[in-house]
Amino acid sequence: MRVYLGSDHAGYELKGRLVEWLASAGHEPVDCGPGKLDDTDDYPPYVMRAASGAVGDPGSLGIVIGGSGNGEQIAANKIRGVRAALAWSEETARLARLHNDANVLSLGAREQPIARAVTFAQVFVATAFSGAPRHARRLAMIADYEETGELPPLPGS
Repeated sequence: MRVYLGSDHAGYELKGRLVEWLASAGHEPVDCGPGKLDDTDDYPPYVMRAASGAVGDPGSLGIVIGGSGNGEQIAANKIRGVRAALAWSEETARLARLHNDANVLSLGAREQPIARAVTFAQVFVATAFSGAPRHARRLAMIADYEETGELPPLPGS
């Protein structure tokens, strides 16, 4: 599987570890930057490229990394078609794929040890969307809003 990665300085080391793990596991990591550690960098150019790569390459995923992962998730979700989810446990990483068909994982490098964050990524990459009708229905509502700008109807209306 091709996996696009982007980070800021806070996520730079974790990104490198994820690139190594992905390659060793037979995946194809695409490093969208930064290419060197720079404490003054900004995350949007890198994480938005990773998110754009993931959504523009069917069957691929993205991983974005920062200090907390919050800003990176927000930036990634600005790309049309991206469903970025912040994971802080193996369960949140699994459910992001299983229930929400997330195509981008956001990780906070300062929120857990690198080994745990790599495990979250492993779970995310290994988990498939369940396809359950209730989850597919909800995702369709989100996709419809993204296309039309119209809010989903309230139940019973």
